[in-house]
Amino acid sequence: MNYNESVIRGNIMFTIKRIRDLREDADIKQIALAEYLSITQATYSDYENGKINIPVEALIKIAAYHNISLDCLVGITDVKKPYPK
Repeated sequence: MNYNESVIRGNIMFTIKRIRDLREDADIKQIALAEYLSITQATYSDYENGKINIPVEALIKIAAYHNISLDCLVGITDVKKPYPK
């Protein structure tokens, strides 16, 4: 694995942890977010376990659901406030 692959993999693992932490902190079940995303609970579970890549569209919807910026969701910043529309 080269440096770029390592950085990308690290960001993916951070994102996976963040979406799980946000969901658990809000005391939300996987099924609720799966329904919001129009996917199965099994697919959402696969997102959180890093078994499949999370589509950008799903990341955007997850950020909107939690009212945070996409940058925060993927670990670019820890500032949770979303950008103004």
